[in-house]
Amino acid sequence: MLVWERPEPPNRPVPAPLSRELIVRAAIRLADADGLEAVSLRKVATVLDVRPMRLYGYIAGKEELLDLMVDAVHAEIRPVGEGRREVLRSLAEATRHAVHEHEWLADLLGGRPQLGPHALAGGEAVVAALDGVDVDAVMPVVAAVNAYAIGAVRREVAERRAERATGMDEKRWQASLGPYLERTFATGRFPALATVVRDAAHLDADHTFRIGLDFLLDGIEARIGR
Repeated sequence: MLVWERPEPPNRPVPAPLSRELIVRAAIRLADADGLEAVSLRKVATVLDVRPMRLYGYIAGKEELLDLMVDAVHAEIRPVGEGRREVLRSLAEATRHAVHEHEWLADLLGGRPQLGPHALAGGEAVVAALDGVDVDAVMPVVAAVNAYAIGAVRREVAERRAERATGMDEKRWQASLGPYLERTFATGRFPALATVVRDAAHLDADHTFRIGLDFLLDGIEARIGR
């Protein structure tokens, strides 16, 4: 029986109250502060002022805890909007926002399907908005939007982590590598890249994400609207 279906132990007099919700909230606080490396059953028990063995009455181990954490954050990913395009846009933007709020989520999205109640509720909202689309196209469309959002936000998180590790923000990185690129482009070996780097608008992450998402949604509409 999966963790979402398994009943919690009955309440009984104990020094400190405990529930799956309290366990998950504590784990999320640890992960938000210091990443997934900071999450262990022992540390969660310490935060809750209980013995680690008590946690096993509620979860079988760390893998279940991670599943519960991800599903709890899926409560923040609730796609809304009028029509399928706006719901798909909302899905992508809400996913990106959730990862920016909970950076550790970038390491857990995109693997095995998320089947917790909050994830299923979000999925239901998206699939319902695709009513009328050929049933065989529904999941590829949702997968394409999820792949774009997850890939884009993972890149953003990687850049954020690199900045923290090196102390170099984007402007400092560009200034450091600028002379190298100028010398390389001066050779004439990369004319297409040189034109884009020198002449194209340098958009911030928000604009880049939204423009790329528009390209994707335009393509989806063109394909399923045939």
